[in-house]
Amino acid sequence: MNERDIISLISKVRENANSFIIAQMEAWGIKGLVTSHGDILCELFENDKLSMKDLTERIGRDKSTVTVLVDKLLKQGYVEKARDDEDNRIVFVTLTEKGKELKPMFETISKELIATAYNEISQEEKERLIETLTKIKNNFK
Repeated sequence: MNERDIISLISKVRENANSFIIAQMEAWGIKGLVTSHGDILCELFENDKLSMKDLTERIGRDKSTVTVLVDKLLKQGYVEKARDDEDNRIVFVTLTEKGKELKPMFETISKELIATAYNEISQEEKERLIETLTKIKNNFK
């Protein structure tokens, strides 16, 4: 293995994790969602209402990407958007009842994903891996 392999491995892990998540969602009967919707939904599971700006900052994506993702969730009936009563420039996003119903599925899939990813990996190895990947991520800042 050489130094170039780490980026390739990270990419393959991401692809495998995304495929796992999509397959699990389909097993739950959920179609039309992609893994990038997960960050938005998870933030909304934790917070009843977030502005588009706060959502963008929390998930670390650019505004145009978040707008596209939220609009797709809106069309599928998982979220609602509403302008602030006092400042018309601020748009808030909230989960609909249909969106809230996704939480148990997300929690189950997350547990299964983590169990699969960390199978036969010690706590010490997990900690070193997280530390190393965090350093690699921060090198790109």
